[in-house]
Amino acid sequence: MIPQELRYLESHEWAKLDGGSGIVTVGLSDYAIEQLGDIVFLELPAVGDKVVKGSEFCTIESVKAASDLYAPVSGEIAEVNDELPENLDLFKTGAYEDAWIARIKADDIAELETLMNAEDYENLLKE
Repeated sequence: MIPQELRYLESHEWAKLDGGSGIVTVGLSDYAIEQLGDIVFLELPAVGDKVVKGSEFCTIESVKAASDLYAPVSGEIAEVNDELPENLDLFKTGAYEDAWIARIKADDIAELETLMNAEDYENLLKE
């Protein structure tokens, strides 16, 4: 089930605006996690790093492949999920809750509007 309130990138990251704070929480979709298989490593960005929408901001590795993850918005890394690299099984049990990767203080939250909504993302997965 694809959460309706989230926005999505074609590279399968999800983004959620946390209220009116300008903070965007970022994670990886169930579909991407399923495609990766057994995840063995996650390199988180550092708090304070500047990111640009559409650019690589961290790396994930599985037994199948290494993949870059892309920022859904431009801004500054405000927080990272330090628990995740030590507990990669969270990806399988809570992709949209416990397995968030980072929170970005967005320079412009309007960038979220350029991402796919749930219906568009679901259509992408059917292609």
